[in-house]
Amino acid sequence: MGGLARGGHAPVLITFMMGSSAIIIGLIIDSLNGLMHLFGVLCWMASAFFVNFWRDPGRKIPAEEGVIVSPADGHVMFVRRERATGRRPTADETKSSNIEIDELSGPWYPEALAEPQSFATEQRFVPVEIGKEAPNDVFRVAIFMSPLDVHVNRSPCAATIERMEYRTGRGRRRGPFLSAMKKESEHNERVRTVFQADDGFRIEVCQISGAFARTIVPWTNIGDELRRGQRYGMIRLGSRVDIRVPARLFEPVVESAESANPQFPKGQFVQAGSSIIFRSR
Repeated sequence: MGGLARGGHAPVLITFMMGSSAIIIGLIIDSLNGLMHLFGVLCWMASAFFVNFWRDPGRKIPAEEGVIVSPADGHVMFVRRERATGRRPTADETKSSNIEIDELSGPWYPEALAEPQSFATEQRFVPVEIGKEAPNDVFRVAIFMSPLDVHVNRSPCAATIERMEYRTGRGRRRGPFLSAMKKESEHNERVRTVFQADDGFRIEVCQISGAFARTIVPWTNIGDELRRGQRYGMIRLGSRVDIRVPARLFEPVVESAESANPQFPKGQFVQAGSSIIFRSR
């Protein structure tokens, strides 16, 4: 069953009622030279926009075992094998002379976690060259969500939420807000969620605000158990969602904008909860 996402009913009803009231007043009392009718039509248009933006259609969730589904609707920007080369410093490590400061992304301790695939804190990842793969590598799929896409995010697998971490971004009070289409937008305002799957492995999903998006809305909390494809939050307006999974366990099965596949010049379009993006090895 499709409908509206949480928070969408009020703006849809308010703008629709405002438009209807303006049209009725214009017909019965005074149109003010047509201004009331114009205002009413504009309110109806705004209501239609809100219906489209807050839409939350039902999805057929795959029952196949050993797959990871997309957490978001949108086009696949890139698929990349990565390795952690640093992590956010602890309170004691911030006083160390080893701290590296990046103008865009902030401070990093130049040492990965002992278990990078635990995703215990935000880590700095770099691409892995072919032939230099290692067991602790991860695959990342980045998905660009345009303002016209469904903005409800869904759990990529049956899992328990182990961690949720909010970061404001760097450069402004609520982040630099680079366009979500830019690779550097991964340092915008964001919410990092770590899912511990029923099979024991962990997946990191990062909801990233775009140039116009200003609100990431989680609907779940740490400790909540989710089914595959279950709704867990949304991002308002254009935005991006990145997902990282252990490369030793899964391989990507989607085409990105960087793959130069003429069938997918903008990258393969995926739907949250229903499109398979990783399969078990």
